[in-house]
Amino acid sequence: MPAKYHIHVRRVPPRFTPLAKNAIIDWSEGCLRCARCVKEQCPVDAYRKRGFDRTQFVDTIDEMCRDCYRCVQGCPRELIYKVVNPQYRQLGDEYWTPEILSATWYQAETGKIPVSGAGYGGPFSGPGFDSLWTDMSEIVRPTRDGIHGREYISTSVDLGRKPMFLLFDEQGDMAWTTPPLLELPLPILLAEPKLGPNPRGMQEIITLAAQNLGTLAILGRDQLVPVPAQALGQIMPSYSAGALELEDPLLSQVRAIEMLDHPALLKQVEVLKKRYPQLLVSIKVPGDEKVVDRVAELTAAGAEIIHIYATEKARGLGGFQDLHLKDLIRRCHLRLVEEQLRDTVTLLFSGGIALAEHVAKAIICGADGIIADLPLLLALECRLCRQCTKGGNCPVEIDLLTTKRGAQRLVNLIGAWNNQLLEIMGAMGMREVRRLRGEVGRAMFLEDLEKEIFAPLFANRETELQKRDPN
Repeated sequence: MPAKYHIHVRRVPPRFTPLAKNAIIDWSEGCLRCARCVKEQCPVDAYRKRGFDRTQFVDTIDEMCRDCYRCVQGCPRELIYKVVNPQYRQLGDEYWTPEILSATWYQAETGKIPVSGAGYGGPFSGPGFDSLWTDMSEIVRPTRDGIHGREYISTSVDLGRKPMFLLFDEQGDMAWTTPPLLELPLPILLAEPKLGPNPRGMQEIITLAAQNLGTLAILGRDQLVPVPAQALGQIMPSYSAGALELEDPLLSQVRAIEMLDHPALLKQVEVLKKRYPQLLVSIKVPGDEKVVDRVAELTAAGAEIIHIYATEKARGLGGFQDLHLKDLIRRCHLRLVEEQLRDTVTLLFSGGIALAEHVAKAIICGADGIIADLPLLLALECRLCRQCTKGGNCPVEIDLLTTKRGAQRLVNLIGAWNNQLLEIMGAMGMREVRRLRGEVGRAMFLEDLEKEIFAPLFANRETELQKRDPN
């Protein structure tokens, strides 16, 4: 059995005070000057340690407070209040919510899974990935208890073309050369986000993080920074349509590349593979209304890896703009199942993967792996203010972040994501992430439940009402 894959996380304190969800309002007027003030009884000693962050104009007590409400309930004059922090509510947008940003910051700082002692107080269903529930029936088995269990749970995935059958000659040897295959220790690849004040610095951070994680970093070839020789094996340069040149020296140094789909792509890939037969080629395809047919066409033509990308809010493109990434994955996966080609190709998806649970749910829907992009920027304390797209200065100075510090925060984030994937797989009784792909029998979809269970119930109700009152 191979050694258990382990991600080495290490706490990296934030450079800026994280914005807390709740704020403390502390009135001094009317204080009785009690001999034992409730502030002195704070279990985390927040009142004594509090300060003022002049760069952000925030009271640091809000971030230190753990919402035990001991001071609020104990003050005899009710002079202490907890209110919603308006700055916190202004973070992100309707998809990249303040809760997602704060959870990402916590994981990037500690490498730990966010746990709320107060329990989950939100809705149990919603749009997109929130309408998918995983089967946790095996959670009672301690041997498969995720990161704490005694059984080995593999998160390794294979990138490349898999043959549909094997052919041997009279001597018992393979009759043809097997296609190249690359094994990654986790189903997560890294890619540079479209946002950010320092693209070159972001590339260096992602490259170092990919080295430490053992995964691949997808970086644009046109603006690629010089890559250390020891990191070339972790780089997947991405070429725009028609921009690839066979004389590019990088083609003989990397293990995989990415090419944007275009009409003459298959011929270009054929020429490329003749010259570099061991080079893996990933084809980047937009998730529009043509994607399902295009994925089937590319797979039938011998594609090794297909990367389908959606918007940063997990929506399709073009005619599929109302289709969620979850459903986009299922359509592509099921089409290849119908064509009996699903096991031959690797499908990667990106766009709107915001949380660790999205990784597992994307794989359940049919993905082999996912590509993380925007969460990598959030891990560097990004507030998603988008000032960098308007030429403004970054409020958290990501452009001044050192490569080593930034890479460790990315490692911490992916480490927390990987641990949550192990927890989910352990609770589902699965020991290999490859088996999780397309395993919709171990999940429940709200749309299916409403159609199969609730729709007939309400239909019967309407029938009974019509019988009682025909008019």
